[in-house]
Amino acid sequence: MRFEFMTATRIIFGPGCISEAVTATANLGKKVLLVTGEGNPSALRLEDDLCGYGLEVQVFKVSQEPTIEMVELGVALARRMGTQVVVGFGGGSAIDSAKAIAGLGPNPGPILDYLEVVGKGTPLSQPALALVAVPTTAGTGTEVTRNAVLAVPEFKVKVSLRSRFLLPKVAVVDPELTYSVPPTVTASTGMDALAQVIEPFVSIRANPLVDGFCREGMIRAGRSLLNAYLNGSNHTAREDMSYTSLMGGLALANGGLGAVHGFAAPLGGMYRVAHGTLCARLLPAVVRVNIRALRMRAAQHPAIRKYEQAASHILGQENRKAEELADWLDNLCQEMSIPRLSEFGIKQKDSPGVIEKAAVASSMQANPIKLENQELFEIFTQSL
Repeated sequence: MRFEFMTATRIIFGPGCISEAVTATANLGKKVLLVTGEGNPSALRLEDDLCGYGLEVQVFKVSQEPTIEMVELGVALARRMGTQVVVGFGGGSAIDSAKAIAGLGPNPGPILDYLEVVGKGTPLSQPALALVAVPTTAGTGTEVTRNAVLAVPEFKVKVSLRSRFLLPKVAVVDPELTYSVPPTVTASTGMDALAQVIEPFVSIRANPLVDGFCREGMIRAGRSLLNAYLNGSNHTAREDMSYTSLMGGLALANGGLGAVHGFAAPLGGMYRVAHGTLCARLLPAVVRVNIRALRMRAAQHPAIRKYEQAASHILGQENRKAEELADWLDNLCQEMSIPRLSEFGIKQKDSPGVIEKAAVASSMQANPIKLENQELFEIFTQSL
């Protein structure tokens, strides 16, 4: 047994812990770039608190999922102001933007040089600016991962900037920040969080440490995702989902993902669909097709038993069949009114281009079994 584990230097979790973000930031530097989404009242309060502590703060607002062009603007701003600390406050888009800006600020040259798949994949040579990550949704777990996902419109794909330098110095995970998240966002981000504790669990890179994070996340998401969707003021459910998201980030950063995210990368670059919605609709089909492929071509594969364990953890009952998990996920998508992908203009005729890109996506490489083109086609069409 051999594995490596990497994560944020410091993780602070719990209701109300946002109060610790200011001192954590101040300990890292005085010139702060606050990267956040549009119209976030909590971000305004954090800005006031940072300024009140005597820090020099510049705000960089992110209105959409990060692109190369957007990150270039942020990097230029960070360099002009001599930024010492980047604070990412918001959902996955804000934090991924912050991570990319922090990583690229000290590293010269075109961003494309550093990107996977579509670029040269050149490693960052200089350490990133100090980074504090504060998620306000429960989904991506990006506050503890070593990659930032960027859209590259000219290639119609999303790819990662990846480096150990992108791991935040501090991750502040306060479930109270998610209380006001609307049901639709709760559903899509929650399904992303659930996918990120299922996929690393069955990944070819899974290890016992990652498995522990995944089990805990699956149990909590199984009992709380629907409750958080139905009643956003259910504090226990919100805390469970914030914890699941954190567990997913820890797991995927060290165990990889799979076909759900393998498909989500090209689809997210080709269509304007939220990442969580893509993951939600792909997850049942990926689970179903993966299980069948494993039973047909690798009957002794440990991932079969792991899918059975996942079904038991999520459904909250012992000795559940692996296939029951796919059915449960299908029903959950319906209960939370998650739209099918065809509602966004995605059509069956688009399958060749999507499948070609999905097959070479970095996440696909950790799927428990190599899927054939016909199986990839089934996943795509079942998700429409």
